[in-house]
Amino acid sequence: MQASTATAAPDQAQPLNRRMITISIMLATIIQALDGTIANVALPHMQGSLSASTDQITWVLTSFIVAAAIATPLNGWLVDRFGLKKVFLVSVAGFTIASVLCGLAGSLAQIVGARVLQGVFGAALVPLSQSVLLDINPREKHGSAMAVWGMGVMIGPILGPTLGGWLTDSYNWRWVFFINVPIGAIAFYGIWRYIRPTAPTRRVSFDAFGFITLSLAIGALQMLLDRGEQNDWFASPETWIEAVLLALSLSYFIAHTALRPAGQSFLDYRLLKNPNYVTGLFLIFTVGMVLFATRALMPTMLQGLMGYPAALAGLVTAPSGLGTMLAMLVVGRVTGKIDFRILLGAGFAITAFSLWQMAQYTIVMSQADIVWPGVIQGVGLGLVFVPLSAATFATLSPQMRAEGTALYSLIRNIGSSIGIALVQTLLVRNSATMHAELAAKVNIANPALMDPAGGYSLASITNAAGAALVDSEITRQASMIAYTNDYWLMMILTAAVIPALLLIRPPKAQASPAPVDHAALD
Repeated sequence: MQASTATAAPDQAQPLNRRMITISIMLATIIQALDGTIANVALPHMQGSLSASTDQITWVLTSFIVAAAIATPLNGWLVDRFGLKKVFLVSVAGFTIASVLCGLAGSLAQIVGARVLQGVFGAALVPLSQSVLLDINPREKHGSAMAVWGMGVMIGPILGPTLGGWLTDSYNWRWVFFINVPIGAIAFYGIWRYIRPTAPTRRVSFDAFGFITLSLAIGALQMLLDRGEQNDWFASPETWIEAVLLALSLSYFIAHTALRPAGQSFLDYRLLKNPNYVTGLFLIFTVGMVLFATRALMPTMLQGLMGYPAALAGLVTAPSGLGTMLAMLVVGRVTGKIDFRILLGAGFAITAFSLWQMAQYTIVMSQADIVWPGVIQGVGLGLVFVPLSAATFATLSPQMRAEGTALYSLIRNIGSSIGIALVQTLLVRNSATMHAELAAKVNIANPALMDPAGGYSLASITNAAGAALVDSEITRQASMIAYTNDYWLMMILTAAVIPALLLIRPPKAQASPAPVDHAALD
């Protein structure tokens, strides 16, 4: 063992290993983050190729989300049982193989099954990459490490639709999945080559009942959110079944885990005794809602309402990602030198301002009117993401990071699911409400409508062609109002969480613990 340590010592002194570890794990993070959104634009092509209905093809998205959500809480136990490197390698290999199966699928059942495997194996990639970056860097460099991690996580929802559209148009939808193979292979080699195994601690026993009840709760929640709008929510028996299953399984999970001692419970409640960590969970839940809800609204608004082609819609939304990355690079250098709360407050305030700008959108606006609010929002979220990750884990012991990062990722994903479901539901309902209100004003008693200078006349709205034209315009205007109402809601939610920053406490000054040397341990 001494010989092995002596051999590893020169490697420990080489900074290249830390960089290679970072590159390897971030490649794994990127392919998982991309696959959450990259398949969205390819769905119409898949639908025709696989002979699926519109409702059926959405399972390509839903199966991945549900499987990943259910598997995410397992990460802490798996790392405790088998060690971080083994779990990471199996996850990358499994995700890459599942990507190949997705690309080779010849039926809907095959691709849904492969997407389930993708979700199961990919669930560990994002939280484990965060845990490794925190381990291999001393505390004073955690801000820079979280900036790198944040860029990997954020690149998915930003570049996924654009890259997916280009691959689908230039080749075919199968390359949306085949693109993961070379990236996954490089990530696997880097993790195998530069991360040395750490001995599993095996301090936590597997809580089967806790896992089953939590899985049922997460699965029911995801299904309720994904299919609620299609089923007209609680007008459908399916929604009621999902809601009852969610309530019962979650109640059993809370009661069961609360009564079990630490180390024997699927959820370590000691995590919830850390004020910074709990506040961080609340804030990342809000970030997930705002980020993914906005990303879900923008493409449909640009393409469906304003007639943008997919490529142009991707180009005008991509600069928001540039704003995020630039902000992360800057804030990564100042995190630790400036109070967390100041950076977070500035980030949330800038994000709220960008959403206020989006709430001023109209049917007639230039591309610059779309680009600049997106860039500003990107800057705001970039200012939030890095210090929030650093603040959340600043006072958490290294032994609890694997489980802590898994729960952190799970809460962010749940926030995004709830945010998307919320804005889509409000969009549909507000569009119908505003259409009815605007249509009620189309009558001969409205002097503005009957003004010949406006291009309308009684004859122009009473014949079939004219009435259809007016109704089409009313639909467009009603939809635009519904979109802006959603942006107003996101702005209010973002501004409302700013007072919660007062609950965050900076870590006490103390010696920085030595980083866990994954490049040298044997």
